Amino acid sequence: MGWRELDVCDERRKFIEDWLKREFTFIGLCNRFGISRKTGYKLLQRFRREGDNAFQDQSRARVSQAHAISSDMELKLLNTKARYPLWGPRKIRDFLIQTGHVGLPASSTVGDIFKRHGLVKSRKIRRKSPPHLLPLKHCVAPNIVWSADFKGQFELGNGQYCYPLTITDNYSRYLFSCHAMSSPILAESMKVFRRAFEEYGLPEAIRTDNGQPFAGLSVGGLTQMSIWWLKLGIIPERIAPGKPQQNGRHERMHRTLKEAAIKPPEFNLQAQQKRFDTFIREYNEQRPHQALNGQRPKELHKPSMKKMPSKMPEICYPDNFKIRKVRTSGEIQWYGKKYSLTQLLHGEPIGLEEIDDGRAIVHFASLKLGLIDARKDRIDRL
Repeated sequence: MGWRELDVCDERRKFIEDWLKREFTFIGLCNRFGISRKTGYKLLQRFRREGDNAFQDQSRARVSQAHAISSDMELKLLNTKARYPLWGPRKIRDFLIQTGHVGLPASSTVGDIFKRHGLVKSRKIRRKSPPHLLPLKHCVAPNIVWSADFKGQFELGNGQYCYPLTITDNYSRYLFSCHAMSSPILAESMKVFRRAFEEYGLPEAIRTDNGQPFAGLSVGGLTQMSIWWLKLGIIPERIAPGKPQQNGRHERMHRTLKEAAIKPPEFNLQAQQKRFDTFIREYNEQRPHQALNGQRPKELHKPSMKKMPSKMPEICYPDNFKIRKVRTSGEIQWYGKKYSLTQLLHGEPIGLEEIDDGRAIVHFASLKLGLIDARKDRIDRL
């Protein structure tokens, strides 16, 4: 319990005045002022010691600073930082301890000293893609889940970098594509997927990490790539950040790819692509796969029954959904108010599944983007 937030000094003064009148019991007086007996006793003790000064707020500053250090120690820390400018507070503290210095302050105090002298740069807070909330699909047959990723870039003989875009089927391990690219740009990436869709059909889902062009910072982690997949009826799956094991089959293929087709790298992209093409044939048609009980991916894979359409299909929603078109600004209107989604959805139909007055689940194709709440005037993640 604490003093009422009117004028705390006046409240304390009135409390003492009423106590001196002896008109109330101490407990009754504390109840009238809305404070605990402990708080009342503390004020009485202060009043007896300090008189009218007891009505003022006490300083909350520490009487002594446990982390205060000598000027010699501070100079030693600054000199070491100047010698090793890339080292952080903890590393510098450990280094000084290892070299025989004693009485070192805590790493946090060392960091405060460096900040005070302008030797520490604040880290930028990196925005992250929104989490993927749907459970990852189990691949019990071909074309339920494909995986895609950019194998880590590497330098070619001519100094140019190669970014291999790889696509596999999670069930059969069939390698659809390993395309040598000069950079992970959207347009060329979409051409690679289009060729795979036209030749092998469409999967139910494609599993990727959280990087571009697969996932972005907008609502639902949408990008032009994932919007295209959703319009084709493909669910974009994203593994959790820092959890490559969730795409372990694809990562294992990358290890094989690196050993067989990248070490050492070729001179240019054309030569590297020829080597990738040779690897694809060997991986799919010749190399027995231990996880497939010695079978080859080609023996298990079958083209998808879902074919690549000649024109983009329309997005359809259930009859009970309210439909809104996304404006050029990336906004939709609901209950007379505007709500921002993303400009990437400009012109696309959004389905609003109303669950009660003013609240609705926001759908784009098969993906739930969030919960719109007209009463609170905001969109929340599900």
